[in-house]
Amino acid sequence: MSHAAVSKKDSMNTIREYSIPLLAGIAVALVWANLDQAGYNRIINGGFLGRLSVGFIANDIFMVFFFAIAATEITRSCIPGGDLNPPRKALNPLCATFGGVLGPVTIYLCLNHLFGAPSLTKGWGIPTATDISIGWLVARIIFGSRHPAVSYLLLLAIVDDAIGLAVIAIFYPDPSAAFEPVWLILVCAGMIAAWVMRWQQVKSYWPYILCGGLLSWIGLYRSHLHPALALVFIVPFLPHRARESKHIFEENKRDRSPLAVFEHQWKGIVDMGMFFFGLANAGVALSSMGCITWLVAASLFFGKTSGIFLFGALAAKKGYHLPHGMALKDLFVVALVGTIGFTVSLFIDSVAFAPGIIQDQARMGALLSLLFAPIAVGVARLMGRRKTLSVRNPTISLT
Repeated sequence: MSHAAVSKKDSMNTIREYSIPLLAGIAVALVWANLDQAGYNRIINGGFLGRLSVGFIANDIFMVFFFAIAATEITRSCIPGGDLNPPRKALNPLCATFGGVLGPVTIYLCLNHLFGAPSLTKGWGIPTATDISIGWLVARIIFGSRHPAVSYLLLLAIVDDAIGLAVIAIFYPDPSAAFEPVWLILVCAGMIAAWVMRWQQVKSYWPYILCGGLLSWIGLYRSHLHPALALVFIVPFLPHRARESKHIFEENKRDRSPLAVFEHQWKGIVDMGMFFFGLANAGVALSSMGCITWLVAASLFFGKTSGIFLFGALAAKKGYHLPHGMALKDLFVVALVGTIGFTVSLFIDSVAFAPGIIQDQARMGALLSLLFAPIAVGVARLMGRRKTLSVRNPTISLT
């Protein structure tokens, strides 16, 4: 490979790793919406080619692949050698994840009871999510690339997103249409088709996606559940290696299984396509602040920080230790980084509330969580936390 080709590849990797497409989409959306709110809404939410719109393509089609990539990471983590196998290996970060969900939900519901309104109650799911890509970026800035706290945070964020998928599927059906469970037969049919293809040792991931994924998408869409979850039910059936030899977000170039090839070929597309997700979901007027803005922001900052830290520390006290090389002060910094609940928080907001002032105010709360990133960096510096390369191959093991 030529020097120019290597440089171009490195530049593209840098753009992806630093979440530049997503941040660029957010910036464009904010500027556009605040200069021309009517024009922004007309382009993003207005239909073209029938019922299609930029928002529909971003949230109902593109996000299928975003959640599919998350499902590949969860699947990899659950097979032998992965960070979630055996379960005891990851009990501490799993406990912290549970605290990171329970904490913000509790804070949100309590604050809403004291200062909010019954109409805002269904927003409780918005602050449960931890942003994977931005959280990973901030953790690398604080700890460096090889500290075990980075893997700890990634595992926490991925399991957090898995819980978010369940929250969306169970608690946020389409509010404009009644749930029609009969259509879920198609989701089951898609899973059966994927199982049959795996049994027949189909080596390309495309039949799984085109057949099983399409059946699943139609089933969810027609049943009035969110179709972005379509491939979550199909990805676990993709053939994979019997044992995982890499950790979260680490690529094994020798692994040519359908699961690995799918992740390798689509992860870059998803990373770059996050521009359109940011563009379609971050366009709110900066004046769009209300009670729910502060409910979401406070629940993320106080609920997630306390939940992750307290549950992680309690698990360590009960004998489920933190990874080797990670101290309680590192856990506290990880808890602060975990308060960045942007991408999935915006997505949950889009299904929790109908378009309008309440949805915009809730989105502003999720946007404000980006400000927690410099706070986490600042607190880490005050605590004397510096980058380290001391751990050569960080894992979530207890040894």
